[in-house]
Amino acid sequence: MHNGNGLDQRSGTVWYVPCITITDKERKGNNHLEQVDKIKYLGIFIDSKFKFNEHIKYITDRCTKLINALSKSARLNWGLKHEALKTIYNGSILPQLLYAAPVWVESIIKKCNRTKYVRVQRLISLIIAKAYRTISHEAFCILTGLTPIDIKVEKVATLHNKQQEELTRIITLTKQRTQETGFTLRI
Repeated sequence: MHNGNGLDQRSGTVWYVPCITITDKERKGNNHLEQVDKIKYLGIFIDSKFKFNEHIKYITDRCTKLINALSKSARLNWGLKHEALKTIYNGSILPQLLYAAPVWVESIIKKCNRTKYVRVQRLISLIIAKAYRTISHEAFCILTGLTPIDIKVEKVATLHNKQQEELTRIITLTKQRTQETGFTLRI
């Protein structure tokens, strides 16, 4: 969980939030900086408490609109087949849902955020399987062969963290070896 000062209490990570200093010269006139509760930075909505609720709402709404448009061309007896729909899901919807997952992965623990993501995956699974709405989400995942989205998000974040640790380890070893040998490494 994040507290107001940008400190992740579970992992001890400090979030760097840039600060803007306004001089007296800039305060003159009608130039006022407005304080906002959220900001969109690199496609991620960041709120003042690092909860990412707004980001998850924005992404799920966007994917829902895309799925609803897609459903018009995928009916029960005609239209796109399940292979094509699964390819569209893996190529366009899933990357949008997983964008920057290592940043906001802790917010998927909250039931309301997880429900939004499951709702989007259930909607696309309904179209891929061409089944009735009364089937459970878990059954849809088995029928379509899709990994449940909450597990997929955690898997992507874990993989990213392992890659970062490995990269850090390689850089550290390279620096140590270059210091020992006296050679400089230019990349």
